[in-house]
Amino acid sequence: MNNKYELVVCIVNAGFSQNVMTAARAAGAKGGTIIRARGSANPTSEEFFNITIQPDKEMVMILVPKGIKDDVLHAVYKDADLAGTAQGIAFSIPVNHTTTLKE
Repeated sequence: MNNKYELVVCIVNAGFSQNVMTAARAAGAKGGTIIRARGSANPTSEEFFNITIQPDKEMVMILVPKGIKDDVLHAVYKDADLAGTAQGIAFSIPVNHTTTLKE
């Protein structure tokens, strides 16, 4: 199976999704979808990692050509401050089939 696209998913604290999209666009992404979400963590995790988990989250989904996936992930991590105040995570998922995409 020859997948041409990857889905980059980024989950960040509420209010940081535009930072993610700005970074992704700078790396070649065309656009994305932002979904409001709620996070959950147990108090033990918060204590262990010495962070406060903000329950209000935003999930950003960005479909990108496979060739720029690494650039987008790197830009999002670096420029959207995932390790800082955004307290985010980013990952990608291979996409096997798509419909109604204009190339």
